[in-house]
Amino acid sequence: MSYGDPNNPYGAPQGQPQQPGYGTPQQGQAPGYGYPQAPPVSPYGAGPAAPTTMAGSVSAARAMMWVIVGLQVVGVALMAFAAAALNAAKDDESLQDNTAFQDLVGQSTGVIWGYVVFGLAWLVFGAVLATKFKSGGNSARITILVFAIITAVLGIYPFVIIGLVHTILAILVAVFVGNANGKAWFNRPRY
Repeated sequence: MSYGDPNNPYGAPQGQPQQPGYGTPQQGQAPGYGYPQAPPVSPYGAGPAAPTTMAGSVSAARAMMWVIVGLQVVGVALMAFAAAALNAAKDDESLQDNTAFQDLVGQSTGVIWGYVVFGLAWLVFGAVLATKFKSGGNSARITILVFAIITAVLGIYPFVIIGLVHTILAILVAVFVGNANGKAWFNRPRY
């Protein structure tokens, strides 16, 4: 039996073009066999590339943190001035006979000085966190979120009218740091 014989069961089927023999590459096909080659694996996992610049919302959150720090400087200065003025008024001879005023001043100056110390500590903590936007990791992001949430709550309760700006800014910081852009920025690889 010959290859061209139409009755040959091992021959090429009739009416179809012949395929090249074993071992010769076909036209348009890359040499090799098996599964197609996978793309190279990134050591940081698959997914979108890490951001190289800070997103606008994260940059805005950093700016809002500095505004909160500035407002705290003003608030601490005003409370320290108020506590010093109350201490001076307590020692005034014309108010020595007013027992209601003396009771109020005696109890409130300690509380106001406590607010001054707490406000100063919160101010320093906020300034440190504001500097961590550039180099901080996910732990800095979580700390900033907690700071912003506590600041929002403190802006609502003891200082309702004065703390309204603090509350709004702190809520915006928490939203901007907690969104996907904030997560991508703080979780980026640092080489």
